[in-house]
Amino acid sequence: MSVEDKNIIDIITIDKQGVLVLTISDHLEWNDENEHLLLLQEKINSYLDFIENGQLAERYPDKADKKIMIQVVFKYYPNKTAEEFLAIVKRFLSEKGNAFDFYKLEDK
Repeated sequence: MSVEDKNIIDIITIDKQGVLVLTISDHLEWNDENEHLLLLQEKINSYLDFIENGQLAERYPDKADKKIMIQVVFKYYPNKTAEEFLAIVKRFLSEKGNAFDFYKLEDK
């Protein structure tokens, strides 16, 4: 499971504050920035579809009332263009009432 598997939720957890965290595992380097960003955007969109079309509530009815965060865990830290994209994603998800976060694996 990874950013390349756009129709699969990589990891679902509940953090210490009770937030339902949907994690994207991104192991790709940033050599082909455009392709990488496209894959990441598609994966985030599939997570949003999972939330918004009711699949989350259907599969996990006991977790459907929790605050939701989409999180990306990178093996390679995003470049400047990717960071700009991630800032846009964060604003967009915030407007929809969802949280967003990302970090490089060794940073946590």
